[in-house]
Amino acid sequence: MFDLAISSLINTLGYLGITILMIIESTFIPLPSEIILIPAGYLIYIGELNFWIVLIVSILGSLIGSIFSYFIGKYFGRSYLLSHSRMFFIKKEKLLKIDTYFNKHGPITVFISRLVFGARHIISLVAGFADMKFWKFCFWTVLGAGIWNFFLIFVGYYVGEQVSGKVVNYANLIGIGVITLSVIIFGIIYTQKKLKI
Repeated sequence: MFDLAISSLINTLGYLGITILMIIESTFIPLPSEIILIPAGYLIYIGELNFWIVLIVSILGSLIGSIFSYFIGKYFGRSYLLSHSRMFFIKKEKLLKIDTYFNKHGPITVFISRLVFGARHIISLVAGFADMKFWKFCFWTVLGAGIWNFFLIFVGYYVGEQVSGKVVNYANLIGIGVITLSVIIFGIIYTQKKLKI
């Protein structure tokens, strides 16, 4: 029922609905992007929406939601945890280790987390908490969200009429997608180390 309601909202509000839902999806609210973008891909298949506009607004929504969580983590989560570190049995030295980790591995952590349900909902909070450079956070968020959103939209388009508002398990297609994403991830890790971005 819930995924049918999402499909109905997308069908009614179009690109605006996709943007709003992706903003929500990229905050700490656990709304799966699969139930947003796969139906959107189907609407592209039947000619109701444009592929590239859907991709752009979905990435924009992902970025806006992520930025919201980033600043929550930076300006509220960090100060609260620092002032109540004893209550959570966390030493400030450990908090500094988180900062150090994000200084070294933050970009690729943000990127990979965008591809994992659950992780994508909290990584922005953690990145803000660790005071990751904002431009780096935005760059890697857009890159990760762009690849994942493209993949989901393509799945919705590819299965075409077989999609009726429900997220179906297409094992072969998902397998190919995972292999492709793995190759891309390793390529980006290598590039990130070489360019130091």
